[in-house]
Amino acid sequence: MVRTNWKLFEEDYWAINTTIQELLKNSNATSVLLLDKTGQLISSVGDEPEFDMHSFASLCAADFEANAQLAKLIGEKDFSTLYHQGSNESMYLARVEKDIILVVLFDKRTTLGLVRLRTKKAVEALGSVIRRLYDKLEYENEEMTEFDEEFTVEAELEIDSLFSD
Repeated sequence: MVRTNWKLFEEDYWAINTTIQELLKNSNATSVLLLDKTGQLISSVGDEPEFDMHSFASLCAADFEANAQLAKLIGEKDFSTLYHQGSNESMYLARVEKDIILVVLFDKRTTLGLVRLRTKKAVEALGSVIRRLYDKLEYENEEMTEFDEEFTVEAELEIDSLFSD
């Protein structure tokens, strides 16, 4: 289930932001982003990058999806993490849930080992929050679907009565 319009409840918002703030602090990263597999930015903390964040999020999602296809080609289900190392800046991506990706941007002030360790803990905490959020949204969607079906039947009856002889 891919959400294209995220609806966060207040307690979920705070749980997500608290977790990614802790990751930012404990890993000594520069920025942390949470996005869905369509590239929609759900939340971000840390230094504001000097590039277009929305384009970056879309590219990260595409990168993760491309690597999932590569994994299948070599017989793996998928890759749950990706790492890109630059001369000054690096990024670590981790799957939180099926459609959710955590991106950690960091520089030479920290190490990959520390980022990986802290990200693993954050992924577990975020996974719990996201699953709970999915459950809430699924419940709301079920209620809305029932309402929509009932509304549709009543609307069709009303339209039929307008055009009947």
